[in-house]
Amino acid sequence: MALIGALIGGMTNHLAIKMLFWPYEAKYIGKFRLPFTPGLIPKRRDELSRQLGRTVVEHLLTPETFKKRFFNEAMHKKTENWLNRQLDLHLFSSPRTFNEWLELANQQDIDRKLESKLDGLVDRNRDAIDEYIAGKTVRELLPEAWKPGIEEKIFGGVKYTIGRGTDYFASPAGRQTVKSLLDEFLVSRGRFGSVLHNLFGDSQSITNKTQSEIIKFLNSPKTFELLGTLAFREWEKLQDKRADELLKEFDAEPAIAAIKQYARDQAGISKRLDASLAETWPRGLEWTSVNITPLITDFAFELGEQKLEETILKIDMENMVRQQVDSLPLSRLEELVLGISRREFKMITVLGAFLGGFIGILQGLLVTVLNLG
Repeated sequence: MALIGALIGGMTNHLAIKMLFWPYEAKYIGKFRLPFTPGLIPKRRDELSRQLGRTVVEHLLTPETFKKRFFNEAMHKKTENWLNRQLDLHLFSSPRTFNEWLELANQQDIDRKLESKLDGLVDRNRDAIDEYIAGKTVRELLPEAWKPGIEEKIFGGVKYTIGRGTDYFASPAGRQTVKSLLDEFLVSRGRFGSVLHNLFGDSQSITNKTQSEIIKFLNSPKTFELLGTLAFREWEKLQDKRADELLKEFDAEPAIAAIKQYARDQAGISKRLDASLAETWPRGLEWTSVNITPLITDFAFELGEQKLEETILKIDMENMVRQQVDSLPLSRLEELVLGISRREFKMITVLGAFLGGFIGILQGLLVTVLNLG
């Protein structure tokens, strides 16, 4: 009885496990379908695939799962470090010059094109200035805040000029100039010059007197007032003139050409394009890693979190899992399940045999006791 019970228990459990998958298809005798065919899993395959897809989407591969896995601080730091390594490898440590980068992008004669842009910038600013000042006087164009300062400079210039003139005429060079002018004057006057010479004495005496009078004249407050008034009147006249008419008196083309050349020289485009990024910007990686890379990483992660749920919905992961389960051969599905739970299924079979044998022993003992009675 123990042996029979063990065989029955073990075989029934083994058969129950097999009936989870076998048979794969329904079996018929004529039009009558045999009970328990197909097996449980093949029979419930559609429901299994739907439940599995729903479980994966609702409990396994949820947006929160992806966020915890891919949008955490450690992943953020790894991404930032990866960007810095790529920038260093392909940009900041690259020996390629800007011209070589441009050639890779199929761009030629960039230096001449940029210089042409600089020239165009100068021309556009010149045209803008011409348009702005057209028909306007110097007074209209001059900022009010500048006028007190200009007037102060005018009177300062007059004072400076008088001071320089005084210093000059008081110097030996100034005295020699006065003497030369007097000698030329006396000689040019002929007999009248001789009379003046006899009247005032030798030329040295006349020079000393004239030099002294010139210095007195220059140091006179009236002289300063006169020259200041004249300068201020000229300044007032200048302010009432049209700025464009004043500029027409000058040939601006040489100045414009000089400005363009200066801009090209200062830009040094050809020289800059023949240098690598590492030469042009030695601390570029350091600056980028502090100011650019974190912003790019933050933006990418923020956008990724915003689009994650939308992307999962577009993927329709539930339907994808269902289709994959439906397309999986039953033999492969059985292999997967048994591969995971083979040991447990064997233990179930052994347990069934053990229980059957134990029940057989109890039956034998019970029969023996009854026979003895």
